[in-house]
Amino acid sequence: MEDKLVLEVRAKAQRWLDGNYDEETKKQVKAMLDNNDTTDLIESFYKDLEFGTGGLRGIMGVGTNRMNIYTMGAATQGLANYLIKEFGKNSSIKVVLGHDCRNNSRLFAETAANIFSANGIKVYLFEDLRPTPEVSFAIRHLGCQSGVMLTASHNPKEYNGYKAYWNDGAQVLAPHDTNIIREVNAIKSVDDIKFKGNPALIEIIGKEIDDIYLNKINTISLSPDSIKRNSDMKIVYTPIHGTTVRLVPAALKAYGFTNIINVPEQDVVSGDFPTVYSPNPEEPAALKMAVEKGEEVDADLVMASDPDGDRLGIAVKDNTGKFVLVNGNQTALLFTYYIIRRWKELGKLNGKQYVVKTIVTTELIVDIAKKFKLHYFDCYTGFKWIAAIIRENEGKLQYIGGGEESYGYLAQDFVRDKDAVSACTLMAEIAAWAKDNGKSLFELIQDIYLEFGFSKEKGISIVKKGKSGAEEIKKIMSNLRSKPPKEIAGSQVIVIKDYDTLRLIDVSAGTTNAMEMPETSNVLQFFTADGTKISVRPSGTEPKIKFYIEVRGELKNRKDYEKANQVADEKIKAVMASLKLD
Repeated sequence: MEDKLVLEVRAKAQRWLDGNYDEETKKQVKAMLDNNDTTDLIESFYKDLEFGTGGLRGIMGVGTNRMNIYTMGAATQGLANYLIKEFGKNSSIKVVLGHDCRNNSRLFAETAANIFSANGIKVYLFEDLRPTPEVSFAIRHLGCQSGVMLTASHNPKEYNGYKAYWNDGAQVLAPHDTNIIREVNAIKSVDDIKFKGNPALIEIIGKEIDDIYLNKINTISLSPDSIKRNSDMKIVYTPIHGTTVRLVPAALKAYGFTNIINVPEQDVVSGDFPTVYSPNPEEPAALKMAVEKGEEVDADLVMASDPDGDRLGIAVKDNTGKFVLVNGNQTALLFTYYIIRRWKELGKLNGKQYVVKTIVTTELIVDIAKKFKLHYFDCYTGFKWIAAIIRENEGKLQYIGGGEESYGYLAQDFVRDKDAVSACTLMAEIAAWAKDNGKSLFELIQDIYLEFGFSKEKGISIVKKGKSGAEEIKKIMSNLRSKPPKEIAGSQVIVIKDYDTLRLIDVSAGTTNAMEMPETSNVLQFFTADGTKISVRPSGTEPKIKFYIEVRGELKNRKDYEKANQVADEKIKAVMASLKLD
């Protein structure tokens, strides 16, 4: 006797077998139905792949819980329906479509182009793979109402995804996100999707947009003379098989750098990511080959971007000449410090500039902004929230940079998503500027700590897969809310921020105040008397719960750097033990 869940998924699978689906899909569904092991059947059909506020992301395959032309097609039809409702009075509704290097990404992009055009919507389809930030740029440049990027960012090769953008080039926010979700959920049958495209409404775009985009990136340079004096600086760069294989080297050359060294094996564009398990520049293994190349050629800087070209990872030589990885918080600090410092030196600061960081990113960015008397904003994780702050401040304040600990940075407002193309060029410029001033990037990081205090961060992701995992994550958050820690690693918890209720609890004062945020979010933060910050949130795109630990310390001179690191590591271990994360 089969249980209720198996009966339900069999019924859903049978509808695919009987419906208007292609023969290869039906063949795979039938194989699942005929298999005595129902694991694949359940995983593929036990729920519908949810179109969330950021779009779709999932494992590729047949079924309602997988990324395929039908689940992606339903998302596109729903988005098209909403665009027609929202902009129906326009003589022409226009969208941009881009895709990364992943398996099926081109198929998905062309399918989406057909669906949009079948609904009377003009489509600008990139001729080949392009980075996510260029899609954001093209939406703004071409005056489009929306856009879609087919990518699963840095996820493993089994995944693909669908990121929806609005007319400002940013990912969709309220009220449009929930309205689109409603339209997507209204697609009840494959027969509701218009797959037969109108070629007359599909225009292929490419190099002409690349050139305009690269020219705009050139405008953010702050130290052209430093680049001229260090133009032959050795830069190792890898796109990790992805979309920036041509654009980042082109951007670096346009800046004036002449000695760009590639990693040939990783210049191979492939959705199988043959040289890495995970193409995520946050993970040391993803930069291993680039670092080895850097050691081989004695490079000044090693850089890598993820497959869709929005995240940047770097490695620099320490004071012994050994390459060390720079984490996302340190990268954000380098960008923030350099941009503000150079704007001040160039006489461009007038009190109307601002920077942005996400709530889980290092608090040192706030300290830098305060010292230079800049405005600063905290926002939720994800660049759509940074883009929202840029939009809110247009005409009032001037954006000069924003970033997050997860290796994303944006140094300009003509793109509204994190941008590894501009980040790579600017990071190379920072290295040239530091060299011009007799310093390495490693020493520049130390100088920031000397001036603003030492900080070290650690991110911990606990994977909880499937339905039971989701329930476990929910329970962890519930327990932290109902029984918050009174002390962490021996230091009293003095402030608790609950973004689900938008309440700030000042434990020491015994008061509770409201927090101003655009909406609620399932995030908890604990601040202790010794400056430690712990943030906890379930991932919005993966089956994980994430803990972000930041501890503060002191650095009085460079020679004490390793000691400060060791002290911070011990404190982080104590925090992990206190939270039972060890």
